[in-house]
Amino acid sequence: MAKDVLCEVNNCSYWAKGNKCAAEQIYVVSHKGNTADNSKETDCKTFEPS
Repeated sequence: MAKDVLCEVNNCSYWAKGNKCAAEQIYVVSHKGNTADNSKETDCKTFEPS
């Protein structure tokens, strides 16, 4: 499990000082179902606009 999750999307309500993600859980999905070949084929569904 990752100790620190970094995020540069500072208009997300989970964004915290130092580009940290303050969400208790992170939900990432693939555009292709259950697999992805690279990061461009994924999205963070945890994002909530601030």
